[in-house]
Amino acid sequence: MSDFPDGANACPSIKDRLRADILAQRRKLTSDQLTLAGRRVRATVRQLIDLVRPAQVAGYLPIGSEPGGPGLAGLLAEAVGGPDRVLLPVLLPDRDLDWARFDGPDPTGTSGQDGTSGQAGASGRTGTSDRTGTVGLRQPAGPRLGRAAVADVELVVVPALAVDHRGVRLGRGGGSYDRALARVPGGVPVVALLHDGELLPQVPAEPHDRPVSAVITPSEVRWFTPAR
Repeated sequence: MSDFPDGANACPSIKDRLRADILAQRRKLTSDQLTLAGRRVRATVRQLIDLVRPAQVAGYLPIGSEPGGPGLAGLLAEAVGGPDRVLLPVLLPDRDLDWARFDGPDPTGTSGQDGTSGQAGASGRTGTSDRTGTVGLRQPAGPRLGRAAVADVELVVVPALAVDHRGVRLGRGGGSYDRALARVPGGVPVVALLHDGELLPQVPAEPHDRPVSAVITPSEVRWFTPAR
């Protein structure tokens, strides 16, 4: 993978091409590969929660081939002691994120495919209590807690298309998580879930991009220093 420019010189078109390449690779993953990858990622997330012991965690409900797979939110709820301790994102019309509590059960299917929406995975969804969100995704139907609710969690688990060795995260391009992560206090771990091959030597970085603390793939855990 070739190097990319840093900072203000980063070219959005390079990011777009990288996103397209990664989504194309994800579409090639078989159902069996996704199932195995999801199982391995969730097992590592559980180990991390057992280590960090957060009272409350922010997560997401993967759709399509997003890492973590069906069962991620349910695993988070089990690990932290109940679904009321898991916050899920709700995409707002301005592409910022509100938050609502996971009310379960975690669905076993998905409602979209990678590339069908600019913010796939930015909206959580629940099994029986949901509604159609801003971009056609299902989202938690419970009370909205406000954009600042994410500042109260002790661990944040986020989707990503790629992360580089500095912790620079490549998302879907809407800036939703960059805004949300700016509200997370320093020292709170932010962990991105990836497929194998999506931890890259370098990702194009712009001033607004928010780094992550670590990545979990089916094959490894990588922490970055200095921590965010």
